[in-house]
Amino acid sequence: MSKVCSITKKRPMSGNHVSHAKNHVKRRFMPNLQTKRFWDPVKKTYVKLVVSAKAIKLIDKIGFTAAMEKFNKQ
Repeated sequence: MSKVCSITKKRPMSGNHVSHAKNHVKRRFMPNLQTKRFWDPVKKTYVKLVVSAKAIKLIDKIGFTAAMEKFNKQ
C-alpha cells in the first residue's frame, strides 16, 4: 500500500528527530491514512479509497462527489 492519500495527495514528509541532547537524526512523518469505503451517488456503488483523516473530514463536510471534483481538477 502506497503512503499517499488518494484525495489530497498527502505524502510522507521528512524532518529531524531531536533528542534531549539536541542530536539531530533524520526521520519521516507519515500521514494518517485510513482505508475507507465511500458511497458514490453517481455510479451508485461503493468505492474503496486510501484517504487521510483530513480527507475523511472534507468528504463528510462537502460530499464525495464535490471532493472528487475539487481535487481531481488540480
